Amino acid sequence: MENKHSKKIVTAGKNLKQANKVLIMIHGRGGSAEDILSISPHFEVKDFALLAPQATNSSWYPYSFMAPPTENEPWLSSALAVIKEIVDDVTAEGIAKENIYFLGFSQGACLTLEFVTRNAARYGGVTAFTGGLIGDQIYTENYTGDFAGTPVFIGTSNPDMHVPVERVYASTKFLKGMNADVTEKVYDNMGHTISQDEIDIANQLIFNPQL
Repeated sequence: MENKHSKKIVTAGKNLKQANKVLIMIHGRGGSAEDILSISPHFEVKDFALLAPQATNSSWYPYSFMAPPTENEPWLSSALAVIKEIVDDVTAEGIAKENIYFLGFSQGACLTLEFVTRNAARYGGVTAFTGGLIGDQIYTENYTGDFAGTPVFIGTSNPDMHVPVERVYASTKFLKGMNADVTEKVYDNMGHTISQDEIDIANQLIFNPQL
């Protein structure tokens, strides 16, 4: 039985060698790289290289993101390692971290927030559609670095069947403490989805802030 993710990446947008900016898009549980790439036309990323890793068996880790992290191993560490490899590949092409962007939905949003907070730096921006930091509690010892003003958008529904709003609030507070410029928006009874308002905010704050 395979117990780790292989590095399978589906690409779209500009070729990495021609792009100045990169968006790493991380799908949710039961989703696919193609699924998450299919929403990219809604974002102002036409000049970006788009990179979407594919989880083995379409899931990044087996249990809820609120489970003790040890229960989601070795899958969680493997998922984080895949994203780290992608970031290393991108920086090896001469693209600075401040031109690397992240976007995830649901399980992918949790993984996105977990990765960037464990490896905090000045990134281009982070968009988390319905997610929070991973674990039965926030394990502060896992997180290092300084976001140096990285814009972060976290949108979620209250209630959400998978992501308690309390964890979203706690994650926002924690990222702000690491100098992320976080915009959090909680939508009443939105459901487990991505809304047009969230897309508009991500474009305004993250992808095209000069508009």
